[in-house]
Amino acid sequence: MIKIRLQRKGRIRRPIYHIVVADSRSPRDGRIIEQVGRFDGVTEKKETVLNEDRIMYWLETGAQPTEAVRKILRTEGILYKRHLVMWGKSEEEIEAALTEWKAYRDSKAESEVTRKEQVKATLAAEEKELKKQVEKKAETAAAELAAEQAAETATEETEEVAAETEEVVEETTEETAEAEAAAKEEEVEEAPAEETTAPEAEVEEAPAEETTAPEAEVEEAVEETEEEPAAEEEAPEETEETEEPAEEVAAEEEEVEEAPAEEPAAEATTQVSSDMTAKEAIDHIQDTDLADLEGFVTDAEERKTVLAAWESKQAE
Repeated sequence: MIKIRLQRKGRIRRPIYHIVVADSRSPRDGRIIEQVGRFDGVTEKKETVLNEDRIMYWLETGAQPTEAVRKILRTEGILYKRHLVMWGKSEEEIEAALTEWKAYRDSKAESEVTRKEQVKATLAAEEKELKKQVEKKAETAAAELAAEQAAETATEETEEVAAETEEVVEETTEETAEAEAAAKEEEVEEAPAEETTAPEAEVEEAPAEETTAPEAEVEEAVEETEEEPAAEEEAPEETEETEEPAEEVAAEEEEVEEAPAEEPAAEATTQVSSDMTAKEAIDHIQDTDLADLEGFVTDAEERKTVLAAWESKQAE
C-alpha cells in the first residue's frame, strides 16, 4: 500500500519533516517514491510547503495519508479542495470557496490565543493576586499596630485616672476620720449626765413586773388540772362505738368462707373439645391427666390435630 507520510530530518531537538510518498513496508528513512512537501513546526520560520498537484494526483491514485499528514492537509485546505473537485465544482467556484475558507481560517487563527500568550496571561494574573494579598496583609498589620497603640494609650489613661481617684479617696477618708473623731469626743462629753438618771428609773420599775408573772402562771396550771378529769370521763363512750365494727368484720368473714363453696358447682360443668379451638383443646389434653379427660373428646370431633393429641395421650 502506498502512503503519504512524514520523514524526519534536521538535528536533535530541531526536527524538520519531509512529506514523502513511499511504500508502507519501507522503513522511515528508507527508500521513497517522491517528495511532495516539507513541514517545519519548530524553527522560527514555521513554514509548510506543499506540492498540491502531486498530492492531489497521489490521493486520486489511492495513496492514504497518515494522521499527521491528514491534519496538515486539512489545515492547508487541500482535502477541502479535493472534496470540491469530487463534487464537480468548476475552477472559479473552487477558488471562491477556498478564498472564503482561508479568510475564515485566518480570522480564527487571530482570535485564538497561543500557549505562550496563555502562560503570560496566567503569570500576570498570579502577580496581581500576590500584590493584592501583600497589600491586604500590610493593611491588617497596620490595623493591628494601631489597635495595640490605642490599647496602650487607653491603659495609661486608666492608670492615671485610677491614681487620681485613689488620692481623692485617701483625702476624703482622712476628712471623714477627723469628723468622726470630733463627733465621738462631743458624745463622750454629753453621756455622763444622761446615764445617772436612767438606772434609778429601771430599778424602780423592775420589781413590780417580776411579782405579777408567777401568780398568773400558778392560776393557769390549776385550771388545766381541773379540765383533765373531764376528758378522762368521756373516753369510755368511745369503746361502745368500737365494738360495733368488730361485729361487722365477723359477718364479712363468714361471707368469705361461704363463697368458695359455690365455685366447684361452676367447675362441675363438663367441657368438650368441640367447644374450644384446636390449639386450646390440644393444650388442655397435654396439661391434664388421662383420668380427668373422660368424655372430653367426643365422637363429633373431626379435627385431626386434636384426635392425634388424644391418641398420643392415650398411648402414654
